[in-house]
Amino acid sequence: MTRIGILLSGRGSNFVAIAEAIRDGSLPHVEIAIVLSNREDAGGLEAARAMGIPARAIISKGMKRAEHDALMIQALRGARVELVCLAGYMRVLTPDFVGAFPGAILNIHPSLLPSFVGLDVQQAALDFGVKVAGCTVHFVDEAVDHGVIVLQRTVDVLDEDTTETLSARILVEEHKAYPEAIRRVVSGDYTAVGRRYIRLT
Repeated sequence: MTRIGILLSGRGSNFVAIAEAIRDGSLPHVEIAIVLSNREDAGGLEAARAMGIPARAIISKGMKRAEHDALMIQALRGARVELVCLAGYMRVLTPDFVGAFPGAILNIHPSLLPSFVGLDVQQAALDFGVKVAGCTVHFVDEAVDHGVIVLQRTVDVLDEDTTETLSARILVEEHKAYPEAIRRVVSGDYTAVGRRYIRLT
């Protein structure tokens, strides 16, 4: 059984998707050990507590990034977390955090990386005129939205799309992609060659 820790800053819809996949058996051999947020008002904390999952806020406001990350690392290690999953966690991790869980931090980003890193990516995609958008689950390294890609899911961009409609369709794909990416990673049936994630079975 792989113990995962979820980091979030908001409503936690991807966390809920992961939890539901564990519950319905489509994400086996995984348990959520703890849910952490840098915001006390994050809706994902309330959702976790309603499911009986340990959840706590470690407030980042007014704290130096390195100090806050040290507390997050401490909490994750205290919960014996083996894989960290960022699910709408709106902070850039320090090198110390990345180094504390080498090759064991995943993130989901609402674009087809390497296109449109950072924030407001759906508006950027519409402004650029792309015809296909989507989401990416990737390992986290010390650069923003940069690590080895585990999987991507796509949606067509419609002529009538707005930021809201495009984001909503991509979110549906995120909820499918993240549990599947976790399943692939915890299976151990992969290797990374350079930037390429390669499934072995």
